[in-house]
Amino acid sequence: MKWEKVRLGKFITPKKGFAFKSSKYVASGVPIVRVSNFTNDSISNDDLKYYPLEEKVNFGEFELCEKDVIIQTVGSWQNNPASVVGKVVRVPYYLDGALLNQNAVKLIPKNSIDNNYLFYRLKTDAFKGHVLGEARGAANQASITLDTIKSFEFLIPDKKKQIKIGNILSTYDELIENNQKQVKLLEEAAQRLYKEWFVDLRFPGYENTPIIDGVPEGWNHIYLENVISKITTGLNPRKNFVLGNGNNYYVTIKNMRNNNVYLDEKCDRIDDEAIIKINKRSNLQIGDILFSGIGTMGRVYLVNIPTNNWNVSESVFTLRANNKISKELLYLILLSDNVQKYCDQHAHGVAQRGIRMADLKAYKFVLPSKNIIENFTKIIKPIINKIQNLNVQIVDATKARDRLLTKLMSGEIEV
Repeated sequence: MKWEKVRLGKFITPKKGFAFKSSKYVASGVPIVRVSNFTNDSISNDDLKYYPLEEKVNFGEFELCEKDVIIQTVGSWQNNPASVVGKVVRVPYYLDGALLNQNAVKLIPKNSIDNNYLFYRLKTDAFKGHVLGEARGAANQASITLDTIKSFEFLIPDKKKQIKIGNILSTYDELIENNQKQVKLLEEAAQRLYKEWFVDLRFPGYENTPIIDGVPEGWNHIYLENVISKITTGLNPRKNFVLGNGNNYYVTIKNMRNNNVYLDEKCDRIDDEAIIKINKRSNLQIGDILFSGIGTMGRVYLVNIPTNNWNVSESVFTLRANNKISKELLYLILLSDNVQKYCDQHAHGVAQRGIRMADLKAYKFVLPSKNIIENFTKIIKPIINKIQNLNVQIVDATKARDRLLTKLMSGEIEV
């Protein structure tokens, strides 16, 4: 059976989000999904805002369900509007029941289209190109209308083939989601273990350890600068190199999330000469720790991939542990609530807040004895390695899915 050329409006009913009042945000309640929470395919639960539970009764029509397809309708032009306006995501399991804020629409599919197929069809370059051609706006803001979404034309197979295509691609997403769940559980276990040993002081043998000046014997009050052999930043492109050329990745804070870095289409590109210039300053290596110092402070990543084709901006600190501490313990210290609060308290700036290198180096904490560090590292290292391996699998599965998506949606691969 031939594929039919259709318009998207035939198969969906778009529902705009609501302009929730920020003055009503509370510490916990009903999650509000904003476009700032959108990632490449999903929605991050980092920096969610919440509405009072009782308010949900009044906004039930804006409630999201797991697997709902959402399109961003307003955003920054930046360098490429298609990477912002028209971004397509799907509601993850952990945000079932959340409410959709303005600047995005959820698509309610009709019976004639499979929801999986709908999502993947809108992840194609054809839809991105359609959005890019129709986006309008002035200055730094671009937008698309509901009519723009509904007017998208594409070829569609019969429902049976839609389901097959959606199921094939969903297999990859299920693997990605399962790995993400494992990562989340392992990260929670790592943080819990760190807290038990070094905050609650419930490390093995504690009951037999004398306490001197409020800390176990052999532990010392120390500054962060005393446990690192290097701290530096990347390089600002201004007067140094030009962004947008070459096959290497220029990582900024926006490319750091979920304790990982994402070398993808959202990364700026730089050439080999720029990589060499930045590396003269940062000397980035496997085992170094990245720490975001400007804007969204406190994002952390323990480098575990080759650094030959990427480096960081001046807004990211690069730290290297010395022989007084393990890189795994230093990584968890930087992730700790105490460091995050310290950075917030010592931040400078108004439009864009940041922590100065001198202030970060001056962070004071209690360094455990050498044998405690070694014992803790033996336990925590396999957990961190597992997290990093799962993150690599997530990236590989994402790339494989995207390659397959193009071929399935064009009919190049028969199902």
